[in-house]
Amino acid sequence: MTDITVAAVQQPCGKDKAANLAATEQLIHQASDQGAELVVLQELHTTPYFCQTQDTAVFDLAESLQGPTRQRLAALAKELKLVIVGSIFERRMAGVFHNTALVLDADGSLAGLYRKMHIPDDPGFYEKFYFTPGDALTDQPLGGFSPIDTAVGRLGVLVCWDQWYPEAARLMALAGAQILIYPTAIGWDPADPDSEKQRQQDAWITVQRGHAIANNLPLIAANRIGHEASPDPTAGGIDFWGNSFICGPQGEMLVQANDRDPGAILARINPDRTDQLRRIWPYLRDRRIDAYQDLIRRVRDNHS
Repeated sequence: MTDITVAAVQQPCGKDKAANLAATEQLIHQASDQGAELVVLQELHTTPYFCQTQDTAVFDLAESLQGPTRQRLAALAKELKLVIVGSIFERRMAGVFHNTALVLDADGSLAGLYRKMHIPDDPGFYEKFYFTPGDALTDQPLGGFSPIDTAVGRLGVLVCWDQWYPEAARLMALAGAQILIYPTAIGWDPADPDSEKQRQQDAWITVQRGHAIANNLPLIAANRIGHEASPDPTAGGIDFWGNSFICGPQGEMLVQANDRDPGAILARINPDRTDQLRRIWPYLRDRRIDAYQDLIRRVRDNHS
C-alpha cells in the first residue's frame, strides 16, 4: 500500500449547528487542497459539548443516520473524493441515542459506523444520561469493535473515552485495522492548577501513543478547542485543549496542533510499515492468550 495523506481537524463549536458544520466544511476543503485523502473530525462537531449538564431538551439536537450531517458530509466526500470520519448525536429510536462516528467513503457512500462503547459519567461529562453504549453484538461480524473498510484502508474508529482502554485498540488491531482513529472532546476544568492541566494533557497523548506502539499502528486523534460555558452557573465550564495529533506506528509524533487555533493538520503515513514492524517487534505473536482469561472479570480478587 502506498503512502496516504491524512488530516485531523480541530475547531471551536457554538450553538448554531449550521454555522458549526459550515466551518467544518471549510476546514475539510482546506485539508483537501493540501492533498488529504482521509479527514478525521472531532467528536460532536456540529454542537457544543452538551454533556456538561443533564437536560432532556438536548435530545432535540439528535438526528438519524440519514440526517443532515451525514448528507452534507457524504456530498463533500464525493465531491472531493476523500474519506471523512464525522460524528453525530444519533437518534436510533425513541429513547435510544448514541454517540456515533460515521465513515463516509470517497464515493459518498456510508462505509460504516461506530457507536461509542465506553460512556463516561463524571462531573462535566454526564454522557450516560444521553448515550446508550454501542452494541457489543451487531450485524458486524466482529461485534462492536469492527474496523471499517474504505478507499484508504481499514479504519479502527473509536471515540474519545474509548481512547483510555487498551482493550479497544487491541481488538481493532486483531480485527485487521490499519489506522487507529479517535474523534475526541476533552478539556480542562478552568479551576485546575496548570500543573494538573499539564498532567492530564500529557496522559491523554501518552496513552494513545502507547496504543499506536503496542499495536504497531498509525493513529489520528482530533480534539476540539475553545472555552464552552456550562449551563450550570455554578460550574466553570470546560476549556477544550485541542492538541490534535497524528503519530506513526512506533508512537513517533508526526504532527501536533496547539491548544487554541482551528485548522487541519496533515501527515503522510504508510500502513505497510505495520507489517515490517510486526516482524521485528512481534507483540501479537508473543501474546499469552492462554493466560488472559481473567481480563473478562471486573476484578480478580476481593481487595476490601
